[in-house]
Amino acid sequence: MVDKRVAIVTGGGTGVGAASAKALAADGYNVLVNYARSKDAADDVVAHIVAGGGDAVAVRGDVASDHDCRALASAAVGRWGRIDALVHSAGVTQFVSMSDLEGQDAEDFHRIYGVNVIGAYQMARAVLPAMRAQEGGAIILVSSISSLNGTGSSYAYAASKGALNTLTMALSRNLAPIRVNAVLPGVIDGDWLRRGLGEDGFDQARKTFEDASALGRLCTPEDIASTIRWLVSEARAMTGQLVTIDAGAMIGRPPQVVLR
Repeated sequence: MVDKRVAIVTGGGTGVGAASAKALAADGYNVLVNYARSKDAADDVVAHIVAGGGDAVAVRGDVASDHDCRALASAAVGRWGRIDALVHSAGVTQFVSMSDLEGQDAEDFHRIYGVNVIGAYQMARAVLPAMRAQEGGAIILVSSISSLNGTGSSYAYAASKGALNTLTMALSRNLAPIRVNAVLPGVIDGDWLRRGLGEDGFDQARKTFEDASALGRLCTPEDIASTIRWLVSEARAMTGQLVTIDAGAMIGRPPQVVLR
């Protein structure tokens, strides 16, 4: 249906991407679910959307490849005739202690930047012609609070997310009236972090984060997806914004003091 809005979600098979694809489908979007390796998971997301009465397709593609990015845009236009939204949730990292400066080299930085930053740029460029043919449109880039506080899974990851914030502001200024915003999640209760840290490491990180955050909890992929859906569908006057979603981790809990 050419009159139904269309979204592309990169990294749409798992985590925030999968939750975002489902949220946008529930909001009336046809969804192209991009994946690089998680074919079975992406197929499950598509099945969930179709079972709910929507239309979706899973398409493999490496966003570090400009050819693949353009192919994803072409696949969406070929199937539905338009593109109204892009959610760039694809991302990679390494779990390397910030105290270990020998833990990453230039090749690691290039690989992580290739997906997290260059992939976002290439995807925005690929969808631009179709998105400009519609009235408005929205691009959401999934960043991280590591871009603000210089912590996280590795130097390359934190630096790439800082670059993604800059890309958000630059694109928003130059692509208007297409709206470009970023979401900056804190620690997310999901499989990605569990795999990277292991169960014991994840439990320790969760306790530390819960103890430090104002709301005393982690975010879920669905928490992030609900904000992404709002930015895409409802935040008509917002662009160039970096929206932190961290359960209050950046502001922390109030000091335990008694004022006399």
